[in-house]
Amino acid sequence: MLLAIDTSAGTSVAVVDLTRGVLAERGENDTMRHAEIVGPFILACLHEANITPADLSGVVGGMGPGPFTGLRVGIASARVFALGAGKPLVPVISHDAIAYGHYRRGHRGPLVVVTDARRREIYWSAYTAADAAGLPVRAGAPGLAKPAQLDDPAWLHAGWPRLDAATVSAGELGLVAELSYAHQRPFAANEPLYLRSPDVTLSAGPKRVSR
Repeated sequence: MLLAIDTSAGTSVAVVDLTRGVLAERGENDTMRHAEIVGPFILACLHEANITPADLSGVVGGMGPGPFTGLRVGIASARVFALGAGKPLVPVISHDAIAYGHYRRGHRGPLVVVTDARRREIYWSAYTAADAAGLPVRAGAPGLAKPAQLDDPAWLHAGWPRLDAATVSAGELGLVAELSYAHQRPFAANEPLYLRSPDVTLSAGPKRVSR
């Protein structure tokens, strides 16, 4: 049984089990309230699933891609909860959850998952198909691009069906982790996929004061 947390696009928390599926899930599309609601969502999901942290086998963290400010809230929450509960952190690429859900609902063949990166840019991940376990097979690492780049006929994955997603389901994120473990598939690296510098940076040195 896993607790899954993702804040790469909105906020989503879920408790999942390989055999019983999604036991509880909470989600909010607002991209400005991650820190405010992720804690209450965790408590609500544990309560609805009627479990304690001791019942979990791990904590899944959505690694993005996602904007710096929002993504780090979910990853930090997953890491801290896993540390406090004495459970392993299971990193999963957030786009894999979106693709998994789409294949699970009947899609076949290639797919390009797209999410909003702000600053008039998008994150994308290309998938060739779902494997025998139902897990999406990514064609490469997620990327960052201007929307026009994906519309260019010369783009590597031009013509592939495209799925623009506004949210990530923590329930599907958790099921990707469960299936990956059950079928001995590798997990993602334990590193956030920001794909660009944060929106706010520290100055290079002390601010000069004029007299």
